[in-house]
Amino acid sequence: MAGEVAEEQAFVDRVHARLVDSAAAARELAREGHDRARLGHEGGLVERDAMVHHAARRIAELDAAHEGLVFGRLDLRSDTPAGEGGPRYVGRIGLRDEHRDSLLVDWRAPAAAVFYQATAAEPSGVVRRRVLRSSGRTVEGVEDELLDPTAPGAEELPVIGEGALMAQLSRARDRSMHSIVATIQAEQDRAIRAPVKGVVSIAGGPGTGKTVVALHRAAYLLYSDRRRYETGGVLVVGPSGVFMRYIERVLPSLGETAVALRSLGEVVDGVRAERHDEPTVAEVKGSARMAEVLQRLARRQAPGSPEEFSLYYYDNRLRLDRGTLGRVRRQLMGQGNRNRQLSRVAGALIEALWRQVRSDRGRDRGRPQFVDDLLSDDRFVDFAASWWPPLSAPDVLAWLRDPELLASVASGLLGDEEQRLLVKSWSSTGAALSIEDVPLLDELRYVLGDVPAPKEEADDLLTAAEGGIDLVELTTASDREYAPSGRAWSPPTGSIEDDAFAHVLVDEAQDLSPMQWRMVGRRGRTATWTVVGDPAQSSWPVRAEADAARATALEKKVVHSFHLSTNYRNSAEIYAHAAAYAERVGLDADLPTAVRSTGVDPVVLTGVDDLHATTREVVADLAARVDGTVGIVVPSARHSDVNRWLAGWTELAEDAPGARQAAETGRTSSDDRVSVLTGLETKGLEFDAIAVVAPEEIETESPTGRATLYVVLTRATQLLTTISD
Repeated sequence: MAGEVAEEQAFVDRVHARLVDSAAAARELAREGHDRARLGHEGGLVERDAMVHHAARRIAELDAAHEGLVFGRLDLRSDTPAGEGGPRYVGRIGLRDEHRDSLLVDWRAPAAAVFYQATAAEPSGVVRRRVLRSSGRTVEGVEDELLDPTAPGAEELPVIGEGALMAQLSRARDRSMHSIVATIQAEQDRAIRAPVKGVVSIAGGPGTGKTVVALHRAAYLLYSDRRRYETGGVLVVGPSGVFMRYIERVLPSLGETAVALRSLGEVVDGVRAERHDEPTVAEVKGSARMAEVLQRLARRQAPGSPEEFSLYYYDNRLRLDRGTLGRVRRQLMGQGNRNRQLSRVAGALIEALWRQVRSDRGRDRGRPQFVDDLLSDDRFVDFAASWWPPLSAPDVLAWLRDPELLASVASGLLGDEEQRLLVKSWSSTGAALSIEDVPLLDELRYVLGDVPAPKEEADDLLTAAEGGIDLVELTTASDREYAPSGRAWSPPTGSIEDDAFAHVLVDEAQDLSPMQWRMVGRRGRTATWTVVGDPAQSSWPVRAEADAARATALEKKVVHSFHLSTNYRNSAEIYAHAAAYAERVGLDADLPTAVRSTGVDPVVLTGVDDLHATTREVVADLAARVDGTVGIVVPSARHSDVNRWLAGWTELAEDAPGARQAAETGRTSSDDRVSVLTGLETKGLEFDAIAVVAPEEIETESPTGRATLYVVLTRATQLLTTISD
């Protein structure tokens, strides 16, 4: 083996030397680009921008590629044209040698596809497939598969190791997801390289690699059509901030940084929400019925705004009563979003007043003079500004704190108890924005339209009415009267015109509510999509409603469906326990095949007298027995208590079973390996060991608690313990 490792080390050293040369060439290109700006003409500036952009992208790609730069080698049949040039090496990026010949093939390139797709049944010209295990620039070992033992010279090729996949599955986890670029399996590769157009749907049970496959697909799309996807942007949407932090290193490790990673609480620019509402409240806020409630709300007159206006104009008493103002409001709303009508308001009001001028004296002065007189009258200006103020989504959502107003706009849509739950959730003193509130803000943004910037050009109607005046300049403090106080309700930033992306990737898609589908769908109206999920893990209780919203969001795009059938995460013992639970409680679960056995069964502790002490002891024991991360999963109501229980838990680890052996092998019981999470927060995550506290409470805390507990039971790779009192 030592000779094989030395041979591969020599090649890796050569590649890294070439990487240094390529980085130097890219920096020189950037310097040359800046020099073009000194040419003194527009063409030089254009050339500068193009050269600097290309160089910066290449430098970023090269800088990201150092870890595991070379990971694969293909020995091809010598009696085929492809095998005449010697071994083909596969890596995170593509590199050419000083003669412009291929030195390293990018894993996304067509020439690398056979590395993932070749099997012993269909070797596709591959005699031996080798995976290099490296740390930094040092090759630590190799794992081989002999795919075509009948090929010429196959008997002379050494075959080393037990397989790269099993070696990868046995490693300890940390707080980040890692790329699987060296161990992508054939069924995963087919999803990654699926057709670009339309929607790629990736389904499968727990541990099948759906998330990481989808992220590798995003990297593949950026490689295959960089101009489109880098310019238009790629949006990755996940269930929580914890999840987004867990996956954030995958794409940069593949050399891709032109991607927006956002949790469901961060999809709207400038808004960040981290807490969930109680399940009963979340179900109401997420329902598709809320869209109609909010549309009705946006058509309402702002609470507290004036309901009539009158003045005398040369023997004429002019009056805008509630009926007249209602007609003007409906006229304006019929022309588009509310805020887009701001420049039309003055003209529409003036037109309604001009129709009431009857006296000869008033008419003789003419309409232009009438317009000028009104716009010079502070009473009219103040009325117009306060009657139709520019409204942001937080302004309008805050109106629903009023039970009477909510009842009027929710009539026939929401029941009395549902309305009570909403008012309570929004009226809590100092309550921060919830994740379920974010789609409601987004819905209102689109119903209301963006608040125009000051001094925008006046609309044609207003120009004809009064010669070009922008009412935004006329607004007074009254437009802020109804805005709620507190940072939790700060308005979103950016324009709804900036929301579109070229590709949208939705992970844990089975959890999205109808309102969340509406929000995400707006970001992908012209996009290609990757949608990842497992219906059996859904935390949304009304599947048919969510399915309808999903279909609307995807707008009848062609769907390419892929199903992943192998569980690479859990040991067979752990997944058998989780699968038995799913069958026992009646979940229609997709049950993949677990490929790895540890011989260690899950531990079920019931009838525990002291849940506090037992939890501390179990966590200390688990941390002493594994190298990587430990998750403690608790019911939402116990989250704070369990955090307090575990304060200083490492003191117990010294006396825990296995602690001495752990110390001898370098394992520690450091706090940074341990996380306390609710069931929903574990979505998409994995840990070496899991302790589930009060699983029966997780099961009953929401209508979809059984699905949530099933998810929790599938998060561990090595050890699982459940603790019940």
